[in-house]
Amino acid sequence: DNKTIVEMDPGSFRTFDTNYFVNVKKNRGLFQSDAALLTDNEAQSYINQQFEYLSFFSDFAVSMEKMGRIGVLTGTRGQIRRHSASQLTELHFIIVGD
Repeated sequence: DNKTIVEMDPGSFRTFDTNYFVNVKKNRGLFQSDAALLTDNEAQSYINQQFEYLSFFSDFAVSMEKMGRIGVLTGTRGQIRRHSASQLTELHFIIVGD
């Protein structure tokens, strides 16, 4: 069924807030990667910090600035992948840090 819609942040999908971290902390994450965040001490510590709105919004701002510096390949330098899952085994987004 390609028409099923699942909210990634149930209860506040229209609001930019820290509810995602509340759900992860309660083991209500949608993805396996959400649950995996609780198995790593550093990630779990970060989740606990995100309950403070000021930390969340400032960290998000820093992450957007970093993503803006990522060089995107365009034109003939870029690559279109029909089956990206077979070529990429892991995809990591670094939110905070180097």
